[in-house]
Amino acid sequence: MSDFSNAFDVSPVPRPGPDAVAPELFRGIYGMPMFVTIPTTDIPASVDFWTRGLGFFELFAIPGQLVHLRRWAFQDVLLAPAASAEQALPATTVSFACVLGQVDDIVDAVRAVDAGAMTGPRDTAWNTRDIEVLTPENVRVVFTAAKPFDPTSEETAALRAVGIGAEGGDNGERV
Repeated sequence: MSDFSNAFDVSPVPRPGPDAVAPELFRGIYGMPMFVTIPTTDIPASVDFWTRGLGFFELFAIPGQLVHLRRWAFQDVLLAPAASAEQALPATTVSFACVLGQVDDIVDAVRAVDAGAMTGPRDTAWNTRDIEVLTPENVRVVFTAAKPFDPTSEETAALRAVGIGAEGGDNGERV
């Protein structure tokens, strides 16, 4: 049997117990190992629900494109606009971090299994390269890799416009 007694020493999740105290909301910027993207037809109503109802806070927003919500460290939710209620309802989206050097291998592997299941790679306004895969279960899986820092890029300008980067970008570089 494994001893997990030290696991809570490195986790943002407190040790269970009657005196457990929730960690502070975490406002730092880091490469997110996993997060959920939720399409919505009413971003302001969704932000209100997640913040007032569920205790998340708005880490940042790119108007019309994305709202990044967070609670504790590694509890990240991205709200993205959906064109219609039908687009918002059926599929779940889950995103996994990868490194830029893995993107081509993932593209090749997905194409070998089902070339029509993938879109991308595409570059995002938040300085990543993403691949989207629709699984047979109708789950949208996104592999997202941080791109190298480019102080002259449109992505860097977009991040600066919403106040991200004064302390460093998602990949740890100054924006």
